[in-house]
Amino acid sequence: MAVSDAVGGSGGRGSGGPWRNWAGNVSARPARTVAPASTQELVAAVRSAAEDGLTVKVVGTGHSFTSVAATDGLLIRPERLCGVRDIDRDAGAVTVAAGTPLHHLNRTLAAHGLSLTNMGDIMEQTVSGATATGTHGTGRESASLATQITALELVTADGSVLRCSAEQNADVFAAARLGLGALGVVTELTFAVEPEFLLTAREEPMPFDEVTDRFEELATENEHFEFYWFPHTGNCNTKRNNRSQGPATPPGKVSGWIEDELLSNGVFQAACTLGRAVPATVPAVAKLASRALSARTYTAIPYKVFTSPRRVRFVEMEYALPRAAAIGALHELKALVDRSDFKVSFPVEVRCAPSDNIALSTASGRDTVYIAVHMYRGTSHGAYFAATERIMTAHGGRPHWGKLHTRDAEYLSGVYPRFGEFTAVRDRLDPGRLFGNAYLRRVLGE
Repeated sequence: MAVSDAVGGSGGRGSGGPWRNWAGNVSARPARTVAPASTQELVAAVRSAAEDGLTVKVVGTGHSFTSVAATDGLLIRPERLCGVRDIDRDAGAVTVAAGTPLHHLNRTLAAHGLSLTNMGDIMEQTVSGATATGTHGTGRESASLATQITALELVTADGSVLRCSAEQNADVFAAARLGLGALGVVTELTFAVEPEFLLTAREEPMPFDEVTDRFEELATENEHFEFYWFPHTGNCNTKRNNRSQGPATPPGKVSGWIEDELLSNGVFQAACTLGRAVPATVPAVAKLASRALSARTYTAIPYKVFTSPRRVRFVEMEYALPRAAAIGALHELKALVDRSDFKVSFPVEVRCAPSDNIALSTASGRDTVYIAVHMYRGTSHGAYFAATERIMTAHGGRPHWGKLHTRDAEYLSGVYPRFGEFTAVRDRLDPGRLFGNAYLRRVLGE
């Protein structure tokens, strides 16, 4: 069925103005900015930029912590390329414009009794930005957003419009599902969807030693398992999400607000602000906060379980490790924090993913565990992140493409067996590097 619910603001062509990402750690000043409302307008903008010698990048809501979308050339804002274009219930597919925010997609699917199989923990990003950088949640069998793509439309450097799927332009499709914006501009995506289901979420505090000792059991027995370790403590909070026959028992309005807004955002914001001003208070506040956790269980539709509001701004580094190495690496990270002078107010997040077949997916070819470290915006993070990165790379870790790291093409080509496959497609589609920038030169090579 066709769906006509496009959303978006005014756009068009304008002079370049400053751009800054969500975290505030990356900024750029493009020569000009456009917000095309159709594929045809986008093709014209790409061709015009090429004629004028400008590089081209697309930026969504700016939730990447790297400069993957930064440019001093043409910046494309996709907010007018927005809306669910078609829902094919029989085929289990939804086609959506590239600039559509995930929250808009999720709510539209819910209105039609459908859902994505898995998703990340926030839904502010655009669908194209989230998939291009490898956004993922946690899952025993279900993998990242990019693995759920079944077709896409791509505008390439010469202005061609390619329709890509496993049957059409298959080599491009294999790379472009997670393309870093290096292959062209994605204008439309088709995702596999399924009838809406219920998830029961069980959140429970657990000691660090217990959760790490039981990690394989917990990750194997639950469809979606993740946990958060509170640095400076031996305490964690675990979350187990499993499909349920119902009935739906969502958190109460008051208790949900207290948990997700007052505590997770309001009180946490105040604690982070105090920790930035007086770092010595961080360990004591962390111990207090982790001991205040209580268990809760609720059942709701998927996006209301998988996602939650994140209003406290931070910077983040995340590494994908071979599953067998992850818990050892986490113990090394805890030992590092325990013996150091680092004051870490944010929990360390641990999630899982099955092996997939996307060339630049962080789970490409191996079962994966993700370890993510965060620091409150405006707090010095360099030394903590550098020390964390040394642990992760010693275990063959792959950095999340949209989160802070210092790795380059030489390192990355060694941890991605299909790295050369991706760069070969890039060389063919964009030999002049119209879609290049400093970040891509570092991580993919010239």
